[in-house]
Amino acid sequence: MKKKLLVWMVLGASIMMHYGTYAQEEQESAEVYLEEYTDEFQENFFEALKQKGIQNYDRAVDLFLKCKQLEPNNSVVDYELAKAYMFDKKYVQAQDYAIEALLSEPEDYWYLDNLLTILDKQGSPIESIKQRIPYYNKKLQQNMAVSLFKMKKYGEASKVLDDLENSQLKSDLEGKIKDSLQKDKEPDTAPIVKKEEDLDDPVAQLKAQMEQLITASEYETLLSDSQEALDSYPLQPYFYYAYGTSLNNTGNPNKGIEVLESGLDYLLDDEGLKNKIYKQLSEGYSKIGNTQKANEYLNKINSGL
Repeated sequence: MKKKLLVWMVLGASIMMHYGTYAQEEQESAEVYLEEYTDEFQENFFEALKQKGIQNYDRAVDLFLKCKQLEPNNSVVDYELAKAYMFDKKYVQAQDYAIEALLSEPEDYWYLDNLLTILDKQGSPIESIKQRIPYYNKKLQQNMAVSLFKMKKYGEASKVLDDLENSQLKSDLEGKIKDSLQKDKEPDTAPIVKKEEDLDDPVAQLKAQMEQLITASEYETLLSDSQEALDSYPLQPYFYYAYGTSLNNTGNPNKGIEVLESGLDYLLDDEGLKNKIYKQLSEGYSKIGNTQKANEYLNKINSGL
């Protein structure tokens, strides 16, 4: 897991350094890890991420395939290929690479979430790929329940939860599914009144610590802390915001955008947090050169939509 994240971080940081936005000392710290990758791999991977960011998916796929030839077992490349093919609406190829990435790391939430998104776009049930993945891995099933909840597939999420042992995550997710189903039945009348956060609540304490890290621009510490918090509390939209913010500011805006957009799916009635996520999404898209999307999210803040 750490090596995979390092690939994203270092390669992403190197992209930004290529465009002159990183200081010399950061470049020197990255060089030690970049020795693992050939110049040809780096060049193709950097350009592929750039092309994907500006929605030139055919070109991105070609470049990622070159990376695949150079690093056949690199799960990050498989994941990026799946994303690029999906954006290009070539779902059969996208599904194959998404499965390949997941087989490399069955407990990775993002790999599974990507696969489920591809299945959803095809209208294919989970059963169609059940024999191709380690379905009964408990962590994979937890991730699946969370992802299905995010996709508002409450019945399917509940079925997955039925096979899991009792845990805090299971209890929390069952409660959120029940609340979401109830909310769908009720007309919008009075706004929901937010309760004051209990300072003894570990989630509230983590949020407070991360706010301090963001204020102090300690993004490297925020990166590890928010990733750990998100793994422990995958239903908390704030931790998606914190993790996405850390990725945006440690040279990996492509991954940051994905995390932040996923966090929006868990938001209910927190306009302040929504605007923070929009701001980070605008900054992330600006960093990868997609000014249209950057302005789109900026306008959402200004318009209040």
